[in-house]
Amino acid sequence: MDKDAPPGPCYFVIFGATGSLASLKLLPALFHLEAAGRLHDDLRLLAFSRRLWNQEQWQRHMRQVVEEQAGGRFSAEAYSRFAGRFEYVAGDLHDPEAYRRLVEALSRPRLGSCENIAFYLAISPKDFGVVSQRLSEAGFSKHSGRHRIVLEKPFGEDIESARALNALLHRYFDEEQIYRIDHYLGKETVQNLLVFRFANTLIEPVWNRNYIDHVQITVAEQQGIGSRAGYYDHAGALRDMLQNHLMQLLTVVAMEPPATLEADALRDEKVKVLRSIRPIARQAAHASVFRAQYAAGRVGAKEVPGYQDEAGVAAHSTTETYVAAKFYIDNWRWGGVPFYLRTGKRLAEPLSAVSIRFRQPPQQLFRETPMEHVDPNWVVLSIQPKECMHMEIHAKQPGLGMRTRMIRLDASYRRHDEVPLDAYETLLLDVIQGDRSLFLRFDEVELAWRVVDPILHHWARETGFIHTYPAGSWGPEGADRLFDGDDQCWRNSI
Repeated sequence: MDKDAPPGPCYFVIFGATGSLASLKLLPALFHLEAAGRLHDDLRLLAFSRRLWNQEQWQRHMRQVVEEQAGGRFSAEAYSRFAGRFEYVAGDLHDPEAYRRLVEALSRPRLGSCENIAFYLAISPKDFGVVSQRLSEAGFSKHSGRHRIVLEKPFGEDIESARALNALLHRYFDEEQIYRIDHYLGKETVQNLLVFRFANTLIEPVWNRNYIDHVQITVAEQQGIGSRAGYYDHAGALRDMLQNHLMQLLTVVAMEPPATLEADALRDEKVKVLRSIRPIARQAAHASVFRAQYAAGRVGAKEVPGYQDEAGVAAHSTTETYVAAKFYIDNWRWGGVPFYLRTGKRLAEPLSAVSIRFRQPPQQLFRETPMEHVDPNWVVLSIQPKECMHMEIHAKQPGLGMRTRMIRLDASYRRHDEVPLDAYETLLLDVIQGDRSLFLRFDEVELAWRVVDPILHHWARETGFIHTYPAGSWGPEGADRLFDGDDQCWRNSI
């Protein structure tokens, strides 16, 4: 936790409280924190939404949402405490009168003054500015108390819009008050990667260009765009996933050991990685990036339509639903090691993983034996669907001949009786506690945009054609051209 972290907020306010993000993630996560006894007694929760509901209607909606999402973790006793914390305020985000009602609700008699409130903006990014302005006008800006705002991605559409959004937010809030959330950083496997690297002398000495052949970072989704066509057809896979989630995974894999685990020390090392990524020239984009769009196909036993046939998608859209890219980090540790990043929708299986392939031994001692060809070693850190660390090494098969088999060592760090945490539980608790370690500083956001901006500009001139791949496959064959070596290929399983 930051040394100067403010005390926990007296209120946690959710803007867009009846939306899908709040229903699917925020309310269940806050309830699980309640059930685990992690919310301090004085914390109050306030839901703000444009639906003209009274308290009873809100409570009915919230009970249904929490019961559905919590499943077997639902506790009537915990829910009673949870519901007792909530108040509902109806209003439009643009209406000054709604903020007067919000101020009134946040000014109810309490023990002492309330100078620390967390505002979670579970709303469209286009409304970040107006909400920040209205909050400032209502007295919740950087000049009053230790209030904080939490923002969901996307943080801009390119580097210029990201800078403009940041300047707008800084009119009303200091950088220390802004929590830019990337839920991938809240996943336990991502956090465990720091422990895996820096707490094990077995691992850190070989985590460099001398031993590692290449790194693959994959986030594969089986579902399509669902009801998100309005957003996704404008954003595409590069903006929606690679610029933020995959870039953040890359920084955690490649960063140097921080001096401490304090927020700024961690983020300083991540920024150094982003600064070291070799720029992709626009004219070289074809050699470093491949994009495609899913066509009709079969996912499991179900026939699914192609992207252009999805509801709400523009006719003849060339928005990418798959992107693969190759990056180099030009520093002492990683010089010459390719990092292959890919993400896509309607792929064969859901899979999120960091796969590290090691170099072959420097001398092939077994060339005169039946085991002349030796497969390389791998370390795979699986994020979804199974959280585990997986290692592949060689061992001799029992018997007289010199033959080997690949031994697969799986380290699932959660015991069977331990309940998995949702990333939002971790991140919301960090917001409440004032720990900014897993949240993005603006220079991280800006540098990630600097990496992908040349790709976006290149694609902006190519609007007449896009490659396709069948839904239910592992993506387009053309993505294989990114590999530096003939012996390199995509790893599609743990």
